[in-house]
Amino acid sequence: MVSNEEEKVTSQEQGEAVNPEVEVESEETEHGAGDEEQALDSRIAELEDQLAQAQEQVIRAQAEVQNARRRAEQDVEKAHKFAVEKFANDMLPVADNLERAVQSFEGADEASKPLLEGVELTLKTLVDALGRNNLEVVDPEGQPFDPNLHQAMTMVENPDVEPNTVLNVFQKGYTLNGRLVRPAMVVVAKA
Repeated sequence: MVSNEEEKVTSQEQGEAVNPEVEVESEETEHGAGDEEQALDSRIAELEDQLAQAQEQVIRAQAEVQNARRRAEQDVEKAHKFAVEKFANDMLPVADNLERAVQSFEGADEASKPLLEGVELTLKTLVDALGRNNLEVVDPEGQPFDPNLHQAMTMVENPDVEPNTVLNVFQKGYTLNGRLVRPAMVVVAKA
């Protein structure tokens, strides 16, 4: 039989023998844990960078979608706004011809007065219909010349008016929702 003291010595010897191994393992574990922590930290940083890039890509994609939607809405709005432009261009010569017909009745006898009234009413109806569709008449007689709305056909000296004033209108112009459809053809006073 082994005595208690021998057991104590044996267990101490075993403990001493075990303790140095434990210390060596704990040092290796701490050293290994430090490497693992660094690896994890670098992996976390890498993943955070990837996340930031993905978030930036999402924001850009959302902005592109919003821009595309806005452009599409503007295209639809313009299509609605200017859908009658081709039709209006086809109707403008009709208005011009009716105006010429009214002018040709000047000085006519009383017998042609009902015909004149009919042509004037037809012209008024056409101009009103064009106006309801946002087609506005540009009749600049007596106004300053505006190259954005008027086309000068000729320039005439006239000391009674200021230079660059519209003296006469050969053909009225038209705008559709503020956009020029046809410029007014005018005679302009020169200095």
